[in-house]
Parts: sequence; structure tokens; C-alpha cells
Amino acid sequence: MVVKMSRPEAETWAYRADVAEQAIRNRHAAKLWGLPGTNLATPSWPAPIKHKIFLTWHYWWQAHYLDCLVDAAARVPSKEKNRAIRHTVRGIRIRNLSRLTSNKYFDDRAWMALALGRADAVVGSRKPRKTTKRLVACLADGTESSVGVLPWRENDVFFNVPSNGPAAIALARHGRVEEAAALVEWVYDNLLANSGLLYDGVRMSMTGAVVQKGMFTYNQGVMIGACLEIGLAFRGRGDRDRATKYFTRVQNLIHAVAKDMATTSHVIAGAGGGDGGLFNGILARYLADAAVRLPADDRMSRAAARIARRLVLTSGEKCWYHRLEVDGLPLFPADWTDNAKFPQGGGAVGLSIAGAVRESAIKERDLSVQLSGWMLMEACAMIADHMAKTAQQGSPSSAGNSAGDAAGGGLPRPVCE
Repeated sequence: MVVKMSRPEAETWAYRADVAEQAIRNRHAAKLWGLPGTNLATPSWPAPIKHKIFLTWHYWWQAHYLDCLVDAAARVPSKEKNRAIRHTVRGIRIRNLSRLTSNKYFDDRAWMALALGRADAVVGSRKPRKTTKRLVACLADGTESSVGVLPWRENDVFFNVPSNGPAAIALARHGRVEEAAALVEWVYDNLLANSGLLYDGVRMSMTGAVVQKGMFTYNQGVMIGACLEIGLAFRGRGDRDRATKYFTRVQNLIHAVAKDMATTSHVIAGAGGGDGGLFNGILARYLADAAVRLPADDRMSRAAARIARRLVLTSGEKCWYHRLEVDGLPLFPADWTDNAKFPQGGGAVGLSIAGAVRESAIKERDLSVQLSGWMLMEACAMIADHMAKTAQQGSPSSAGNSAGDAAGGGLPRPVCE
């Protein structure tokens, strides 16, 4: 297990995150319909015509593309990176063809609210700030009164973690902590498995509620993120008992993920494409968030932070080792324990079916897979930078770094051992 990080080692991770950024921007970034001041990411590479002209674009994938751009700007701020963020926000707004709140899927809205909220903090643009507030308000107002949580989409009878997890993070980051806590409580009351992991959701039917028992990496990730934000908010208010409840949930989820969702060599398991290509990256993002923000003043949180660090850094090493180099830039594997496959034109590519995006014939072709690799490299860089600064400061009570703060909700980041 990695317990120390030197500055040169941290700079290696920063370099890997930097070239991951360049790979995505070189292969996927393009102006929307040739309009100046716009930017979006094509859903595949190589891209068919319908992807090149953004006939297909995938709302929530663009939210994660924007989130990754914010990661890069937080790690190494620059005017050019801020400009890319502004252009991406503009591209998203134009391509949506209507207000971003008009999207009928609540999980999509939640991811966009999170990405725009972080973009607001970096570039300070007024328009996205207003849009973020509208999206958060839609999340708060969208709960089904008979159930108390958000459905997967408007007028649906499926209530799941992918909608309520990111919504809880967004609500907590915008000061609506009790509303966030209510969503999380429902999830734990209805979807907690004996393993400590969380099932996917509940579908209502004429015969009653039916639990959908699929278990996915990103569901655990968003609940780690939600419980962390809520716990930190309660701690900031001085309510340590309620904070401890949520920190304990973070700890338990990290342990369960390490036991049942990672290989014996501590690599996050999974090899999806399409929408599933984002799942592992999302888990890595929130594991990293917990690794540097869990309070360091109790033994259980320190132990959980160590496990989270190990999962992220080990996954990062394996993913980097199994990458392909294409024109000097990395192409990441869908399965972080296996070699990346070179994508070529032809074959099935990113088909949208029943509200979900299916994987391409070669999964590495999907933007989602490459965004997960980039997210993982940024997560490793954040942890490595945090560890190197902790070693330099030599104090277990030092605060986290500004890049780490931008990666989450802007809250102080206590150092974790």
C-alpha cells in the first residue's frame, strides 16, 4: 500500500493527467456545427458522421466531459482551460435546443448540475450560475410525493441510485442538506444489501415495490460522494453525531467496494462501454474525494482513506500500463486490467436504446471509456498531490490543497493518513 508520495512521483501523475486531457481534446473536442465559441466532445473516435455533426451527443456524457475539463483547470489553472470550459458550457446549452432543465431524466439533470456548479467556481460565468440554480431547483422539486425521492425520469415508476445519488451531492453542495439527507436515507432504507453495497433501484408495480438488484460501481461512488458532502456539512454546523453517521456510511461503502468490486490486486473491476464506460471513472472520482476529504481525527476514517487511496492509485497504475499509445497520446482500456484495443471505423457504435447508450463493438471507441480513464488519472493526480503536500508539511492536521477543493464542493479538505 502506498503510504508516502514524493513530489517527483506526484508530478508523474500530474503528467499522466495532462496527457489524458490532451488525448481527449485532440480526438474528441470539436466546435458545435462550426459555431465560434463552442466546444463539445464527439461520442466516439473514430467518429461516424452522425457523431461528427452532433446528431448524437449524449447529454450526461457531456456533463462528465465538462467535469473533467474542470479537473484539469483546477490542477493547472490557465486562461485557455477556462476558455475551453466556457465554450463547452455554451456548446451544451446550444446543442440541447432548449433549457437544460427540459431534459426528462433526473440523473442527467443531476450530473449537469454538478458539472456546471464546479464550472461556476472556476470561471465565474453568470449564465451557467443561473442555469445551475435552475437545475438544482428542479432536483429539489422533482421528488415524487408518494415515495419521497426522485424517479429515474419524469412520470416514471423507477426510483434509483443513479438519480438520487448525484442529486443528493448537488443539493448538499448548494446548502440544501436536509433535502439531500432525505434522499440518502431512502436509499439506505430500501437498497442496502447484506454485503454493504447498494442495489440499483426500486420499480413500483401493481403488486408492490420490486427491488432491482443490479449492483454497479458508479452507484457506490455517488453514494460515497453524497454521504461525504452531507457529513462534512453537518460537521461544519457542529452536529458531530449526524456527521459521524454519514462518515461511517462512507467508510463502510469503501470497505465493501474494496471487498466485492475490486480484483485481488486492488484494481476496480469492470469493463463496460457505452454508458457503462463511465461507471468506473465515477467511482474513482468519489473514492479520491473521500481519500482527501474524510476527517483525519478518527481512526476509522483514516483507515478508509488509505483503502480509497490504494484502490485509486493501483487502478491508475494498471490502467496506465494497459493503455495504447496513439500519436504519442494514451488510449485507455475499457478493462483496466487488460490491454486496450485499437478502435477502427465500422461496426456498431454508441446506439441509444430505451434511454441508455449501448457499447460500441470495440469499447475503447466510446468517449465514455476514455473519459473514465481521464477521470482516473485526475483522481490519481489529486491524491498524489495531496499526499506529497502532506509529506512536505509533516502535519496530520494540515488542510487540503486548492486543486482538491475544486474537485469537490469547495469545502476544506483535512489531510488523511
